Amino acid sequence: MSILKVGVLLTVLTGLLVWLGHAFGGTSGMVIAFGLALVMNFGSYWFSDKIVLAMTKAQPVDPAQAPELYAMVQRLAERAEIPMPRLFIVPDPSPNAFATGRSPKFGVVAVNQGLLNILDKPEVEGVIAHEISHIKHRDTLTMAIVATLAGAITLIANMIRWGAIFGGVGGNNERNPIGLLAMSLVAPLAAILIQMGISRNREFAADAEAARMVGSGRGLQGALLKLDRGTRAIPGHMPENAAHMCIVNPFAGLGGFKALFSTHPPMEDRVRRLEDLESQLRRA
Repeated sequence: MSILKVGVLLTVLTGLLVWLGHAFGGTSGMVIAFGLALVMNFGSYWFSDKIVLAMTKAQPVDPAQAPELYAMVQRLAERAEIPMPRLFIVPDPSPNAFATGRSPKFGVVAVNQGLLNILDKPEVEGVIAHEISHIKHRDTLTMAIVATLAGAITLIANMIRWGAIFGGVGGNNERNPIGLLAMSLVAPLAAILIQMGISRNREFAADAEAARMVGSGRGLQGALLKLDRGTRAIPGHMPENAAHMCIVNPFAGLGGFKALFSTHPPMEDRVRRLEDLESQLRRA
């Protein structure tokens, strides 16, 4: 049901982009919008990992540099039955972590130095298991595609907005400028809500998978609580368009609009679900 829900939301997001393209330039605009979606998704597929690693200044780590952390990633990857992901450390004091890569074969796990400074071993293990779950289920690719589609929708909506204000969109003066203006405001909001729905769904799933992978949700539960407090005290340097990749919202400490439209589930909901799952694991 979870995968079906994500598929439906991705279809709606693509349809929203095509609909905006039709509003912008009729049939030709619809074709252009669909082509834009294909091009952007192609770029996300091939280059999303390279882009985010460069933006965060993540540094690759080998077994000699971090033997315990490397061995932990290797052990959990074997349990998940995926190839060993490349391991990176981000020189960021804000405690966080993320995964990227277009498939398990090209998976990447990156942890901020701030996370390693405050978490104990079971908590780090829970975080790594969470990120490996994302790689195993190709959530990293799904969320890269979602982010690019949402970005394209926002771009076209801005073009429609300015066209409506200054008299005509796509050369069609018969279109209602008020309706176009309303569309240009509603469409990006709808895209954000869909992105939130997909991202939150995958975060819950990765939390549950991580708990089952290590045999307990206690480590991840403790990690989430510490990371939530840590990111509020020390907001991260993660770019906004990549914030959905992190295990906790890197802008939690900023409040306001960014917190309201967070792609992450409320922390209390994640902790409660892990507590419920812990009871199930104990009974099993």
